[in-house]
Amino acid sequence: MATLLHDAVMNPAEVVKQRMQMYNSPYRTVLACIRTVHRTEGLGAFYRSYTTQLTMNIPFQAIHFITYEFMQEQVNPCRQYNPRTHIISGALAGAVAAAATTPLDVCKTLLNTQENMALSSVRISGHLSGMANAFRTVYQLGGIRGYFKGVQARVIYQMPSTAIAWSVYEFFKYFLTKRELDKTTPC
Repeated sequence: MATLLHDAVMNPAEVVKQRMQMYNSPYRTVLACIRTVHRTEGLGAFYRSYTTQLTMNIPFQAIHFITYEFMQEQVNPCRQYNPRTHIISGALAGAVAAAATTPLDVCKTLLNTQENMALSSVRISGHLSGMANAFRTVYQLGGIRGYFKGVQARVIYQMPSTAIAWSVYEFFKYFLTKRELDKTTPC
């Protein structure tokens, strides 16, 4: 439920961010981007990639949590508060999840940006919509390799983010609940 609500709020923000980041973006301010996209494409433009976003974030979170737990079993089997293992496990979990879900992110970015040069090169006029169409278009544009465009940047971006998130989580979990338990639990 948290992912559904998070993505409902963040999807429009992602659309605006990506459109402003495009090379030769016509938008100079966030407000100008919002107004222009809404006026020319309608409210639906902000949610064109919502199902793709969910399809990406749900597996991302599943892979992320499973990998973190697996790594903790390997490097911290006693599950004690150990910042180094939390950082390493968090970073690796983010890297694996980011790499595995990159094809979905590439499709989401294409849906969000509606990049004219890319769409016109595969003879698509108007607006691209739907995950199946995005997958087909990415394949037409770059083959299998097209699905992994930017995978290194995505992994590098996620690793510190997930390392920090897990470290902070584990610190507060320890600080709020585990201090007394650690004194009595041998391992």
